[in-house]
Amino acid sequence: KAMDPRSSAQDVHRCDLCETALVHSYCDFCHVNLCKLCIADHISDGYDKHKIVPFQERRSTLIYPKCGTHPHKNCDLQCKNCNDIFVCSSCTASEIHRGHIFVEVSEVYTTKKNAIADEANKLKNLIYPTYEEITLPTFIPKPLDHEKLYNLFGQITPLSTATEENVLSLNQPNTSVRELLDEPELVATIQTGYEKLRSVTYLNEDCVWTCGLTKDIKCFNIKGVLLHTLSNKSEQRPSDIAVDSDGNLLFSDLKSRTVNKVNNGQTEELIRLQGWTPSKLCVTSNGDLLVTMYSDDETQSKVVRYMGSAEKQAIQFDDEGKPLYSGIRKPKCITENRNYDICVADSGARAIVVVNQNGKLRWRYIGHPSVTKKEPFKPFGITTESQSRILTADCHNHCIHILDQDGQFLRYIDNCDLQNPFGLCVDKNDNLFVSEHFKGNVKKIKFLR
Repeated sequence: KAMDPRSSAQDVHRCDLCETALVHSYCDFCHVNLCKLCIADHISDGYDKHKIVPFQERRSTLIYPKCGTHPHKNCDLQCKNCNDIFVCSSCTASEIHRGHIFVEVSEVYTTKKNAIADEANKLKNLIYPTYEEITLPTFIPKPLDHEKLYNLFGQITPLSTATEENVLSLNQPNTSVRELLDEPELVATIQTGYEKLRSVTYLNEDCVWTCGLTKDIKCFNIKGVLLHTLSNKSEQRPSDIAVDSDGNLLFSDLKSRTVNKVNNGQTEELIRLQGWTPSKLCVTSNGDLLVTMYSDDETQSKVVRYMGSAEKQAIQFDDEGKPLYSGIRKPKCITENRNYDICVADSGARAIVVVNQNGKLRWRYIGHPSVTKKEPFKPFGITTESQSRILTADCHNHCIHILDQDGQFLRYIDNCDLQNPFGLCVDKNDNLFVSEHFKGNVKKIKFLR
């Protein structure tokens, strides 16, 4: 009896559009599997950058990133003097890169591709002759009694639609489906002493780091005991804080235009910007660092991904060349969702802006109609939880909005006596930590079953 591929343990590659037909081709620009019939639908939008290739040749086309400085040009070069960052032809003529050495990205790609092919051939020549000499045993299977198998192990049943919508990313340790509580519960309140508290970030089961409008960054346990105080040497308040995968504190400094790491009590500079000021921070699931920043003239904003101190990606414009984010100097808190979407709470634009991991715009959220929320929606803090839901702080309406991963409003958290919520984070058990801007409190809230 043939197994239904929707309920079997393994399946062949299928079309990402119709989700039923076998894959035939691949769009190397959009990274989408396509069957023969869906190719025409995919390219019917008139977008001239689609690159349809045979499925076996997928990811063989170079997609050049857009230049963050010259948005209408692609970066087809790397600067050897600047840690191999991507640059466009206009960048090479700028004062910053005067006298530098450049190499074409296509040459780097070809060299690395050939090196991988050479290594693969060496492995094949080393392993295959030995494999041919091995005489493998012959397995003669007995007829299967399916009823006995079902009695022993049970059987796989198709997932319901409701379950499929809540399946977690495979890279997450928590795989149980958790529903929202009807009434969120206040678990604890930490009094920080800040007159204007901003950011809160989770350190471990018992501790959070906090910062406000002073130079001091404070670490508290859940009982409200002050464990550590770190003072920024520049005497400037930190714009934001985060914790990396090793448990080290990161903070951005407006005055020096730097992002810094505190390791064993010692502060070291990770990133120093020119022409831009770093603002909000997010450490991703693979250890990269996302930084929101604005230009010196406060007309542009962008998100930059770093691996260590090296820039990997800049996200600033949509497919039509229009800015994704407001240019004014307003907080743009940032987080990564479990599906690798990059979510920004753009307070200047009064919107949540979500792009995928390649920087392509997915959706915007501009608030939910309500008769009880009188002030215009203006999001500040933002975080995500194990079910890929997004939570954002609506400071002036004293509540938290909860959205699904596709931007659909689910509900508010507007109890727990919340006053001017600003910063948000969740711990490994999906407990929510909320900083109250004027009260200076951090509240721990349970909102999932």
